[in-house]
Amino acid sequence: MGTGIDASYIGWVIPPHTADVEAGRLRLFAKATGETRPEYLDDEAARAAGHRGLPAPPTFALCLDLEMPDPFVWITSLGVDVARVLHGGERFRYFAPIYAGDRLTFSSRIADILQKKSSRKTFVVKETEVTNQHGVKVAEMRATIVVREP
Repeated sequence: MGTGIDASYIGWVIPPHTADVEAGRLRLFAKATGETRPEYLDDEAARAAGHRGLPAPPTFALCLDLEMPDPFVWITSLGVDVARVLHGGERFRYFAPIYAGDRLTFSSRIADILQKKSSRKTFVVKETEVTNQHGVKVAEMRATIVVREP
């Protein structure tokens, strides 16, 4: 491959990590993303809406996936200079709610590496399974990065 990303990295498992879901951060994220529904901002409103606690707004899990000492280690481990990386996209599938007080575990792997022959770009796909402290799968995330050739 022109970018030097070895296709043998497909299937590589990234060491899992955990992160705690904190109510204050959920509120800040909700406000920052323009969420105005009271169940995302107030504990009482969340319980009145049938939640066991303050729920995480959509895409919040991605923020927690970045909470590790080096959130880009999976990219640099491929031999890629982060300065050559563009965001290619995100996709989320949800299976159960995420709540304040949960402890999430993120288990990721490199799902695919694709070289576009018509361009000087390589696409790297990372899939992440997110489980809570009870071992329940709450989400799947799929991230695609675009690596430009130098």
